[in-house]
This record gives sequence, C-alpha cells and structure tokens, in this order.
Amino acid sequence: MINFNKEEKNKITLNTPISLRPQSRPEAVNIEDDPHLTREIIEEEKAFRRGILSVKDIIAPASFKVEPSSLRLGDKFLRTIFVINYPRYISVGWFAPIINLNLTFDISMFFYPVQSSIILKQLKNKVGTLEAQIISDAEKGAARDPIRETALRDIEYLRDALTQGIEKFFQFSLYVTLYADSAEDLDRISDQVEDIFGSRLVYSRRVYYQAEQGFNSTMPLGNDELYIAFNMNSSPIASSFPFISSELTSDQGILYGINRHNNSLILFDRFTLQNANSVVFATSGAGKSYAIKLEILRSLMLGTEVIVIDPEYEYKYLAEAVGGTYINISLSSENKINPFDLPRSIGGEARPKDIIRSAVITLKGLIRLMIGNLNYDEDSIVDRALLETYAKKDITPDSDLSQIEPPTMSDLEQVLEGMEGGSDLALRLRKYTLGTFSGLLNSPTNVEMNNQLVCFSVRDLEDELRPIAIYTIVNYIWNVVRSEMKKRILVIDEAWWMMQHEDSAKFIFALVKRCRKYYLGVTTITQDVNDFLTSPYGQAIVTNSSLQILLKQSPAAIDLVQKIFLLTEGERYLLLECGIGEGIFFAGSKHVAMKVVASYTEDQLITSDPRQLLEIEEAKREFEESQQEEMYRQQEIAAQADNIRKGMGIAETEADEDLGDEFDSEEPEG
Repeated sequence: MINFNKEEKNKITLNTPISLRPQSRPEAVNIEDDPHLTREIIEEEKAFRRGILSVKDIIAPASFKVEPSSLRLGDKFLRTIFVINYPRYISVGWFAPIINLNLTFDISMFFYPVQSSIILKQLKNKVGTLEAQIISDAEKGAARDPIRETALRDIEYLRDALTQGIEKFFQFSLYVTLYADSAEDLDRISDQVEDIFGSRLVYSRRVYYQAEQGFNSTMPLGNDELYIAFNMNSSPIASSFPFISSELTSDQGILYGINRHNNSLILFDRFTLQNANSVVFATSGAGKSYAIKLEILRSLMLGTEVIVIDPEYEYKYLAEAVGGTYINISLSSENKINPFDLPRSIGGEARPKDIIRSAVITLKGLIRLMIGNLNYDEDSIVDRALLETYAKKDITPDSDLSQIEPPTMSDLEQVLEGMEGGSDLALRLRKYTLGTFSGLLNSPTNVEMNNQLVCFSVRDLEDELRPIAIYTIVNYIWNVVRSEMKKRILVIDEAWWMMQHEDSAKFIFALVKRCRKYYLGVTTITQDVNDFLTSPYGQAIVTNSSLQILLKQSPAAIDLVQKIFLLTEGERYLLLECGIGEGIFFAGSKHVAMKVVASYTEDQLITSDPRQLLEIEEAKREFEESQQEEMYRQQEIAAQADNIRKGMGIAETEADEDLGDEFDSEEPEG
C-alpha cells in the first residue's frame, strides 16, 4: 500500500510495486465539502504526473530563448522570414531555388479565401478611379501614365476571370524559418535567402519582436500567429506552390538533360510511352538540332537504329564519327531512289494487290507535289496510268513481287502520252524525265540502309525540289521499315517543308499514326512553328506524339505554342527567356523544365556552332598535315638507309640482319 505523505511522495516511481490486497474502506467523504482534501489530492496528482515521461518531454528542446530577431532553441539559432510583396508577374517555379537549397528550414503557407463578390465590388470601384484619372490626364494634355494603364488592364482581366470562375481570390501568407548552428551562420543564410527573394522582385522581411510567433507559425500546427498576408489570385499562388518537380528518372532509357527544378537527371525511354513519336519546336539557334543529335548518339549506344533526313549537312560529322552512312540526294548525285519501288510487307503477309494499291496511292501524292493539283478527271487518268505503268513491267495482282523490276518515271510518261487526255499531264511531267529535274526521280534505286545510322542529305537541292525529295526518301524509308521490324528512330529535320503541301503533310501524318506497329518512333523538328501548327495535319502530328520538346520560342510564335500545348503564363515566360538548350520536356502527362547537357566528347561530335566547326576543321587539317610530314620523314629515312646500303654494297636483308645482331648484342643498362 502507498501512502502519499510528504516524506514518501518524492520516492514514488512508476515501477513501485502496488499491493492489490483488499483493504478496509473508510467511510465515504464528500471532496467538495473538504477543501483541504481537494487541495491535497490535486497536489498528489501533480506529483504523480511529474514522474511520467510524455511525448512533449521527448521532443522538447533543452532550452528556449527569445531574442528580438531570432530564437535560441537548444544549440540551434532560428529566424523567420516573411514575404510582404510580390511583383506584377511571377514565373512558375520561382520558389524552387529556395526549396532546393541545401539548408535546414521550415516553410509555411496559409491561404485565406475571399468571396469573389466582395473583390468584384472593390475592383469595380478601383476601375472607376483609374479610368477617371486617365481621362483627367488626357483632358489636361498630360503624358500617358503606363503604370495606370497596366494596372487598369490587369484589373479588367482579373474581373473577367473572377466573374467566369477561372480565378479565385485569396489572401496568401508565406513564412520561412531558417536553422543555423551559430548566429553568424544564421545571418549568412538569411542574407542568401533574402537575395534569392530579391532577385525575383519578391520583397521579404525578418521578424522583429515576433520571433516566437514566427516560429509558431511555421510549426506543423496550422496556426498563423503572424498573419502577414498579401492579396493574390489563384494563378500566382499556384506558381508559388513548391511541389512542382516531376521526376522523369527511370531505370532504362537515355539521358535527355537535367531537371532545372531539382537538378535530377531526366532519364527516359521514349518507347515505353503509348507511342515513340516526338516533336521538337524551337527558334533558330535555340539548340534543337544539338539536342536531337545528342539523343541520336546516346540511342546508338543502346543499339537503336537511327535514320535522319538532314536538310543542311548538320549530321555529317556525327555520321562520320560513328561510322554511319551519309547519302547525298541531289540532281548530280550518284545516289538515286526510285519512287516506284514497291513496299515490302513483314513476312509477306500483305497480298500483291494491296501492295500495288498502296504504292499507287503514295505515288499519286508525289505526282501532285510534282505537277500541282489535279482535277477529278486528271486524278482518274493518273490513277489508271500508274496501274498500267506497273502492268507494263508485269507487276499485277498475280505476280511474284520478289522477282520484279519496278518501272521509272519515264515509263509513266510514256503511258500518259498514249492515253486519251494524258498528253498534257505527260508534258507537265517531262521536266522530271528529260528536263532540268531529270536526275532526281528517274533512275532505279541504288542506295542501301544497312547501317545503324543512315543520313539522307537534301542540302544541294533547290527549294522547289526539297518537299518532293523528302517525300520520296520518307516513302523509301517506310518501305524498308515495314520489311523488317527493328527498334528504329526516324528524324525529319525542318519538317515544315512537308507541312507546306497537303499531300506531303497527309503522308507524314499517316506515317506518324502507323509507325508504332513497326517499332518506329518519328521525330519531327521545326523552327517555323506557325507553318507547322497552322496546318491541321501538323496539330494532329503533335497530338500523336507522346514526347514533346519545347525550347526557346520567338515572341511571334509563343501565343500559338501556348494555345496548342496549354502552357501556363509561367511556362510561356520560361520559353521566351530561357537560354540555349533550355526548355520544357513533355513525356506523356509529365513535364519538367529541362537543360540539355553533353560531355566534352559528345559536344565535339554534335556541335552546330560555326565557330566550333571551324576550329574542328582547323584541327583536322593540322593533324593531316602532321601525319603527312611524319610520312615524308619516314620515307626520307628509308631512302637514306637504302642509299647507305647501296654505297656499302650490302644487300638489304644482310644489312637488316647485321643491324638486328648489333641490337641483340647490346646489354641493357642497370
């Protein structure tokens, strides 16, 4: 039995044995009638509780000292910084540099909703005041005030957004509590955080004589004891939200770049998406070709075959470095592609009738590019002429297509000349068979795609012929792709050439839709965003591309890009202000801000900088000259040795043997 008297109560612990034997119970006493007994019981309860260890005892610091601008919490120094004002515009992720600091800190955000009706009434009054001031200045002949005009536009936009329910209005509080090991470190990191805030035109202050309230406001209790709020609508509040970093790091794939939000690696395999197609949009000089060449180089390391249509000789150095095949297509080039080549099906599953029909449909699109639009009669004539052209070479639904020789453009011209109503079409076609363009499409195919990297160049072609050549090349590639299923990537640089004509745009769109079944990913690159996206097929290509890379954009194209890709104002601003090789990387439903990075060796292989290219050419020339000089020197040494042998009358083999014996007889030193 425990007696709670003054002598014994300090000895009580939770481990003290308590007797459970029944005791004689005294008469019941009413505690309320005896204040002395009540006080004694309370004191005993306090004494008992002092001996119990609680969670608060575990987490509580050893000491707590409040100073005017900071706290001393045990051996740590704390200070709270609060935001008092924001600029007119803040970008998405402006808070990320602070979130990603390698420091210990607590962040607290408080959102206080405000009824839209109250705000609309206040905004209406503000609009009236601003308009009256602007009118008054105009009547007085005073210079226009851009600040008032900008404020008026912002208020009008906010009124519309609030009325339509697009935006909501809040009072927003943001506090950051910093931790340091010393007062000097606390001052240093406080300056660092305030500098980051200031670089984004966000004004902040340190707490004074409210250090404890600031600390309590950032504890995970949900209590705002400072209540320093700023009026803000939902869009900038969303931009301030810190959890914006999407992770695009996986166990497979290639490195596309660095996540600018959190400096993590963007490792991704495009073939894991619902399709492996990608689009790249950027202004000239923004680094789009650089980024794609880097992707090609790293994809080659993983065994992926890559095919490139190069309009400007940008991929030649890369092809030479990795031992790829570079095919130049021009009027004077020996490399030829016959557009009448028949598509080959995988495993011979397709019937000859279907193969011929597919070829005729593709060729009709090519003929429209060559001679212009066709009316209904001309379209029918061309359709019949193409079938007869194949039949002329014994290519019919009953033929063995593996043993045939495809016709050429001259065969089609001859057939058209012999058809009623076809003479005019044959005349329009003649410049491609006998005229200035005859060296492009009127010869049997003599190129092969038997390398891991194959590049087709169309740089030496006139602008009029480029869409025709690219159409023919893509069709040839498509025939090869369907013949054997492999993991491949097709890169079409400057794809806006194809978007200028409906038939070529339709052909690329059909390719993008069907390529997934053949393990092919199509990459379309363009700098002329307006021409590409204003085409209905261009927008469809974007929709059917799971991977999208947006680099720096021009102000003329940013509105259209924002509309197509549903960009926020912050993302819009990022694409306008980002540097070379920086932009936004979309992969399915995820997207992050990206920076393309390459090693020194990779940079030397893929660079498109004219200055670097000249330096590389100069280094190559110097190396070749040094190699030639070394070869000449070796030849001179050999000639001198030969003259010595002849002068001594010693045969070459004997002289060499004597020289070898002399070396063998020498003892090594040491």
